[in-house]
Amino acid sequence: MPQTPHIEKHFTGSEVVRDIVIGMSDGLTVPFALAAGLSGIAHSTAIVITGGLAEIAAGSIAMGLGGYLAARSDVEHYASERETERREVEVIPAKEKEEVEQVLLAYGLEKEQSKLVANALSKRPEAWIDFMMRFELGLEKPDPNRALRSALTIGLSYIIGGLIPLTPYMLISNAGSALMFSVIFTLLALLIFGYVKGRFTGGRPIRSALQTALIGGLAAAAAFGLAKLISK
Repeated sequence: MPQTPHIEKHFTGSEVVRDIVIGMSDGLTVPFALAAGLSGIAHSTAIVITGGLAEIAAGSIAMGLGGYLAARSDVEHYASERETERREVEVIPAKEKEEVEQVLLAYGLEKEQSKLVANALSKRPEAWIDFMMRFELGLEKPDPNRALRSALTIGLSYIIGGLIPLTPYMLISNAGSALMFSVIFTLLALLIFGYVKGRFTGGRPIRSALQTALIGGLAAAAAFGLAKLISK
């Protein structure tokens, strides 16, 4: 009897989602707080828009650069640790075999089985090093091209997030009224963003939406309070 082939579905874009979350969450809260603080002392929305756009430009560059440096650091760290493992495999192979056996024993294999696997791996140095990197050190080989993608993803997400709370100031001349709509737009964006994030990561979309709105709202409120305090 023919059977339907089993197809596993796993989400593999966690790094991209993480970058979007970092950029979007900061983009939604920081420019909003700045715009809200400026709206309390500025009679013209032009000042709020100018300050907001300047902050978005500076923030997106800074966040993107941070993402780039973090991704490059991962690549350099992995290369350094791999070179260390390579030297150990060459200089102290017996000790490395014992470490392989200990890893396998921790996974429930018998002593003899662990020795057989360790001996088999020792005949394939690159596979041996790969095994030690993944199961001893818990390191996955990073994509060498990820740094630029991470920088662009975080930077663009920050810009998109930052334009949402700033848009009402571009459409409404009264700073007080624009602030009210900015709050509404920002909270709605946080709810939608949290829901989509939950769908992509396999979590509970409604719960993710509420958590994102709550955390983002609290962060924005705290930033707004500080901005108002400083502007007095």
